Order: sequence, then structure tokens, then C-alpha cells
Amino acid sequence: MREKPVDALTLEDAAEELAALAGEIAHHDNLYYQNDAPEIDDAAYDALRQRNLAIEARFPELQRADTPSQTVGAGVSEKFGKITHSVPMLSLDNAFSDEDVADFARRVRRFLKLSDDAPLAITAEPKIDGLSLSLRYEKGKLVSAATRGDGSVGEDVTANARVVDDIPHALTGDAPDIFEVRGEVYMSHADFAALNAGRTEAGLPLFANPRNAAAGSLRQLDPAVTRARPLRFFAYAWGEASAVPGQTQSEVVEAIGRFGFPVNDLMRRFDTIEGLIGHYHHIELIRAELGYDIDGVVYKVDSLALQKRLGFVSRFPRWAIAHKFAAEKAMTVLRAIEIQVGRTGALTPVAKLDPVTVGGVVVSNATLHNEDYIKGIGQGGAILREGRDIRVGDTVIVQRAGDVIPQVLDIVAERRPADAEPFAFPTTCPACGSHAVREDGEVVTRCTGGLICPAQAVERLRHFVSRNALDIEGLGDKQVEFFFEQTDPSLRIASPADIFTLEKRQASSLTRLENFDGFGARSVKNLFDAINARRRPSFSRFLYALGIRHVGETNARRLARHYLRFDDLRAAAEAAEPPVERKDRGNEEWQALNAVDGIGAIVAGAVVEFFHEAHNREAVDALLREVRPEEEIPPVADTASPVSGRTIVFTGALERMSRHEAKAMAEEFGAKSVDSVSRKTDLVVAGPGAGSKLKKAQELGIEVIDEDAWFKLIGR
Repeated sequence: MREKPVDALTLEDAAEELAALAGEIAHHDNLYYQNDAPEIDDAAYDALRQRNLAIEARFPELQRADTPSQTVGAGVSEKFGKITHSVPMLSLDNAFSDEDVADFARRVRRFLKLSDDAPLAITAEPKIDGLSLSLRYEKGKLVSAATRGDGSVGEDVTANARVVDDIPHALTGDAPDIFEVRGEVYMSHADFAALNAGRTEAGLPLFANPRNAAAGSLRQLDPAVTRARPLRFFAYAWGEASAVPGQTQSEVVEAIGRFGFPVNDLMRRFDTIEGLIGHYHHIELIRAELGYDIDGVVYKVDSLALQKRLGFVSRFPRWAIAHKFAAEKAMTVLRAIEIQVGRTGALTPVAKLDPVTVGGVVVSNATLHNEDYIKGIGQGGAILREGRDIRVGDTVIVQRAGDVIPQVLDIVAERRPADAEPFAFPTTCPACGSHAVREDGEVVTRCTGGLICPAQAVERLRHFVSRNALDIEGLGDKQVEFFFEQTDPSLRIASPADIFTLEKRQASSLTRLENFDGFGARSVKNLFDAINARRRPSFSRFLYALGIRHVGETNARRLARHYLRFDDLRAAAEAAEPPVERKDRGNEEWQALNAVDGIGAIVAGAVVEFFHEAHNREAVDALLREVRPEEEIPPVADTASPVSGRTIVFTGALERMSRHEAKAMAEEFGAKSVDSVSRKTDLVVAGPGAGSKLKKAQELGIEVIDEDAWFKLIGR
């Protein structure tokens, strides 16, 4: 529905979307204001709010009590005390184009009944991307500090504000008896880089960006942590004041500077719209040189008397607006395309760039997404960049929006070097040298060397020892990482076979596992016992544990029950030759593998790719020297049972059996267990919380029973 124009929405559509937008915007507000960890960039967030406003304008009768158009910020965190703002801290309406700014000036003139040639002074200043803060001074002394919160009530961060160098404990000059200074806490680019460098050395998580770092640093329970962080402050407004030190916005901000606060030296006063917009584009041009993050320019009617007449609407003042910057872009040269291998074997191309500053951040890497994106092909074969491909040596346009990973948008065709050649996507994995394949219908190319690829090793080992695979007690996620990271040969586990040689290597080593934290003599013995207990796994569990793409538990059982012996499946897969052309059917072994009940070309292809890769065969050989899969014994179906031959779906939260047990039980009694409901389904067993599958079964008139009825039906 989000793709449908507002003018095309029905009343029902609009009500449904307003409800969704209210929840989605509240979610992002909470992440931004309370957790200092936004998921989306400002442009995407602004688009959600603009959509909400547009729908409310067309359907005013649908405005909700929790509408985002009437809210500011987010609720106060329970870990802080609360301070009620004597003057609310409101948000600003947004402009996204030069014409929007001109419309703002026209609205102001209409409201004030000013002619087009009547003087109207408006200030322009950078919009700092930080955390809003209100500082209350009484008799010139700082008495409290509060975040914006929900606009009415903020978080009490007084103790933390006192340790920020830019915030004076006492005002200088002739300050009013009561005066609330408002502004933005931020972190410079240089300080942010130094902070993250220190955290890297200390092995601590890094901050995503200066705004999150500043907000998280101020909202600390321990002021000592805040003191250690390089926070700064720009003042630009005020709240309650026993006397206002000026008649205009610019005069009061100048006075705030005299009181001892840093104010932004890019603030200017203009008498024309052309002057405002010209200053906006000047700031846009130099923003990367400022040394701190900004996300737009704020315009305010300069006269305080006119501000008072204009007043407020909804959560915004009528006399101010924020002119937001578009997604940040820059040009640079692409020097290389490197391939990174992910934890699941996906090969992702990354552009290595001449470093360029984009919105205050130095960018030297950018994503190229996949092979098709480099070629100029989008989803569904759509043409990207008018079909222009991306080549090493190209001058490229890079975009960075908020916290989103920078991406290469386009190339500057006239700057392409004469010798630039199309990029050839690799057919082997750069991490391990195994064959890399791209399946039909997918855009991702993947490494097939799952058992030996170092980029995938930890994930593959975790899968190998997981509960439904070999189920080795004592080898959880932390233990797998511990053994993989060891450099001592007697301790390292880099492949499945290493698990089963660990005890032997430890027996002849001076480096004893018992000497490491978390491993005592008993726990080590228990671990070795658990490993040895899995040296004769079932064929289906062993096959599933290998982590072959598309071979989950169900397909592993199907293959095991067809071939019965692992060696027979392996021999068939190694001998299989898939079709080269559409009219080709492949050889006999391929056809037989493809014809296994429930196994089609995609699964068969993945199995063949796995066993055709020499590195995988070597890893399996090493594993088979330690482990011997049992021959699979197919369950003897009870043809006399009341469910024999029936197709059954289990759904919901089963309470008396696991989903795995339920499927095995159905097969034991001669039934076929599937995962989706269709007209071919004979019976649905529904536990608590059953949703769409239950609903579909009811719509199709399929018999539905609960767990108790199931056990009664099969006589258990």
C-alpha cells in the first residue's frame, strides 16, 4: 500500500496505513531518542512523516489519537529523573526544496498580512545533528539540564551537563535572573575518530556515528563516563526567561554568546528568499569542511514580535522551518573492486575508492551489491544507470545517507579511461579457492567450499554441532569460537574433522585445555565423551550436518531414505552430470538424483556442486576417517493406521511434542508431513497460536484437530 499514491487511497486503505505509520514512526522515535541507535536514515524517516501528513490532509476525519503529527521526540527513559519543560521544546517543520522555502515565506506573509514588498528579515543557521538540551540558569547559576524527551518532559541530565566543557556553570555578563539556554550537544569528526580509535584498542564496540556517540555519552548514569567523552555544545535558542535580552532572534543569540556559550558563526540574517537559499547552498558546499555533522539549515523569522504573532501549529512553530539536505553525494575514482566472502558464503563486491569526504565522513569503501548491479542490471532485469556498467578506473558518484553503507550510484561516462575493461565476476572463492556458483533466479554468487572456507568456518562449525545435526553437548557458540580462534595446533578446530581429533591432539600436548577459563577436568572429560558418542551418527543427521545448501532436515531424510548409505549418495553425486543446455537431460545419475521424491533440480544441483568441489571431498574424507555414518533404516509405515497415506500439516505451538517429533511420528504411521496447507492437505493439527495455516485450512474446509485429538487418533 505504501507504493500507492495518497490520491488513490480508499478510506479503508488510509485508516490501515495511518495505523501502520503511527506504529512504525513511534518505533523509530524510540530507537533514535531513547536508544541512540536509529535503524533508518533521516531521509527515510522524513518520508514516513510526510506520508502521514499527506494522508491526514486528505482524510482529516481519520486522524488518530496517537498520530505522529502531534508528537515530539519520544518518552523519557525510566533510568533518568524527569524535568518538565516550563516552555515546551518543539520540533520543526521541514522543507526539502528551494520552492518549499519560498512557500514558507509566502505562508508567513499571508498570516501576518504582509505585502510582497514589505520587509521581512529571516535568519539562517546550520542545523546541528546532535542531541537537543535545555539548560536552566537562576541568578546566573546552572541549576538543571534536560533533554527534549517528548517535548513536554525531558530526562534530567544535570550532573552530566556540568562536565561538558562548552557549558558554563555560571553565566557571564548581565544575564536575566531566570534564563533557559537551548542548543545541541554534538561531537566533532576529529574527536569521534579519536574516540573510536581508543575503543578499537580497548576491544570495545564502536559508535556508529558522531550523533549516536554524543547522545549516548550525555545520557550516562555515571558522569565520569560523560567527562571522558569529548562533547561540545552549540547554543541557538532559549526557553523560559524572566527577561529576553533582545528584540530579535539574532540579537538574543548574540547575547547568549556574550553569556559564555559557543554560538555558530555561520548564522546570518537575510531580507530576501534569494539570500536564504544562497546561504543554504553555500553551507551545503562547505559542510564537509565544518568538522561536525549538520543535516540542513534552519530558518527563523528574526523579529520576536512577529514570532509571537505567528505562534505555533501542531508540534511546530509557524515562524521557523528546517531546510533538509538531500542524500549526500560526492565524486571520486574507483581504484579496485574487491570481493568479500560473507559468513554464508555470499560473494559481495566492494568498491575501493580514492578517499572522499561525504557529509563529514571520509569514505574509501562503498558497496556494489552484486554482479548484476555492476553490469547495470536491477531487480527483474530492470535497466540501471541507463545500462552503464561500473569499471575499475571510473569516476563514480558515491552516496551516503545517514548511517546507510555508502554505495556507488553511477559513473561519469565522459571520464572513463580508454583502457577500462568490464569487470569479470570471479568463479572461484577468493577466501578458499573453491568453485563459486550463482543459481538460476538468484543474484548472489556463493562459495561451494562450505567445509573448508575460512570465511564461513565458524558458522559451518556451529551448524555441524547444533542440536538437529550432530548435537554435540558442550560445543556451543562460545566454545566453537574459542577453539576456532586458537593458534596452538593442539587446540584449534577449523573443520569438522578437527572436532574428532581434538582428544588425540590434547593427549600429546603440553598446552592443556583444563588450564583455560571455563574448562575444568570434568568438563573436558564430558566434552570428549560427548564427541566420541557422535562417531556413529545416522546418515540423515550426518548429511544435514554437512551444511549443503538447500539440504535441510527434511531433504536430508529424503536422500538418506532413498540411498540408504552415505557412500552411495556421494558416489551418485560425484558421477552426476547436470544438463548443460535446456534440451539436455543430464546423465543417468543426475536424472536418478533429480527424481528422488521431494528432490528437484535446485536441491540436486546443490548436492552435486558440493561433491564436485575437490576441497569439500578432501574435508569429507578427513571426517570419514573419524566418523562413520550408520546405514539409514527407513521407518516401516503402519499401513493399517488411520492416517496412513494422508497428508498432514502441523502448525502452532505444539505442547506435547516438538515439530521434529511430530513429523517423524506422522511418517511412522504412514502419513506424509508437509509444511504448507493446500487443497491436497488432508488434516491439520493445530496447537496454540496457530495463524495463517489454520485460517487457510478453515477456508478450504480441511479437517482441523488439536494435539490431544491427534494422539487419540493414532492410539498413543
